[in-house]
Amino acid sequence: MNTVTVVGIGAEGWAGLPRTHQDIIQGAEVLVGGPRHLDLVPEVAGQVRRSWPSPLRDGLEPLLALYDGRRLVALASGDPLLSGVGTTLIDVMGPERVDVVPAVSSASLAHARMGWSHETTTVVSLVGRPTSRLARHLSPGRRLIVLSSDETTPAEVAKLLDEHGMGAAEMVAWSRLGAVDEWRSRGTAATWSAEVDRLNLVCVVCPTDAPSYGLVAGLPDDAFEHDGQLTKRDLRASALSRLEPRPGHLLWDVGAGAGSVSVEWMRSHLSCGAIAIEANSERAQRVSRNADRFGLSELEVVCGSAPEALTGLDAPDAVFIGGGASRPGVIDTCLAALRPGGRLVAHAVTIETEALLVAAQREHGGQLTRITVETAEPLGTMSGWRPARPVTQWSLVR
Repeated sequence: MNTVTVVGIGAEGWAGLPRTHQDIIQGAEVLVGGPRHLDLVPEVAGQVRRSWPSPLRDGLEPLLALYDGRRLVALASGDPLLSGVGTTLIDVMGPERVDVVPAVSSASLAHARMGWSHETTTVVSLVGRPTSRLARHLSPGRRLIVLSSDETTPAEVAKLLDEHGMGAAEMVAWSRLGAVDEWRSRGTAATWSAEVDRLNLVCVVCPTDAPSYGLVAGLPDDAFEHDGQLTKRDLRASALSRLEPRPGHLLWDVGAGAGSVSVEWMRSHLSCGAIAIEANSERAQRVSRNADRFGLSELEVVCGSAPEALTGLDAPDAVFIGGGASRPGVIDTCLAALRPGGRLVAHAVTIETEALLVAAQREHGGQLTRITVETAEPLGTMSGWRPARPVTQWSLVR
C-alpha cells in the first residue's frame, strides 16, 4: 500500500525550507497540494503534480491507488497536524502510512510575535468551520489565536465578539505571517474595519469585564431560547452529574426540548458529542439555534419521535430521556444501544411515567431519586416558598 510524506511549508515559500525538506519535495515522483502550495516550489522534470481532490476524503483513496508504488509527497501549510491536511490523511489512511515533516506553524509564529506563552493561549481553527464555533472559547481575559479560513474571517470574528458583549476585545490580524512582507492590523471588535490578506490569523484578547457563563453544569434557564419545554437549571445540574460527561463520549438527548442538556454536555469538553432527538420541528430548530449560540455547531439534531428516530444512530456512552419515556420501546431501545459502562438518566413528571421508571428500576437496577425544588417568591409584604412539580429521576450505569 502506498505511503505519503507530508511536508509543511510556510508563507516564505521555497526559500524558507531547510535543504532536507527541499530534497524530499524534489525527490517526489508525484507531488500533491493546493494550487498555492504547488506554485511555491520549483518545477521538477518528470514530476507529476496534482491538486487535492474534492471532496478530499472521498477522493483520497482513488488518488493513492492511481499512483500506487510511486514516491508521493504532499504539501501543507506550516505544521500539517495543526488544523491541516495531515490530520485528514492520518484519519483516512492510518498513521503507519503517513510521514509528517512539519515546518514552524503559523500559531507558533503568532505566539512569538505576540509574546504569548502556549500554556496561556487557546488556538481555535475556523478553517472550513463556522465562525460560531469560536463562541465556546469566549471568557473574560482569555487569549485566543484564531486560524482564519480567508480574508473575511477577521470581520466575522469581530461581529461575533460584538454580539457576545465583547466589542472591547482587542484584535490583531497577522497577514502572510512568516513571509518577508508580513503585516499586522490592530483594532477592537466593535470598530474593526481593517483589510487583510487571504492568508491570515487573528489574535484576540477578550475584555476582563466581559459577560460570560461558568463551566460547571447548571446554566441559568434564560441562557437558552425555549418555549417552556426545558430541563430546568437544578434538575439539569443533577442529571449531568449522573450522566458524567467524559472526553470523546457521545450523548443521546431524547426528547431534547430546547437542547439544554446537550449543550451543557458538549460544553464540558471540546471532544464531547451529542445527538438531540426532538419530535417537534420548531423545537428541533430551536435546539440548533441554542447550539450555535454556544459555538456548538457539531451538535447533531434529529427531528423525529423515539424510538423510531433512534435507529441507525451511533451508539451512545450516555442517554438522557427528558421526554418521551412513556412511549413504548423508548427505554428498552436506549438501554440496548448504551455502551458498556454507559450512563442513563430519565426524568418523569407524571404519575404514569413515574410508574414506568419504578418498574424499570426493579428490572434493571439503578437508583430512583425524587427531586423537589422550591423558590422564594413575594407573598404579600413578605416571602414564601413556591414549589415546582416534583420530578422522579432514574439513573443507571450499565
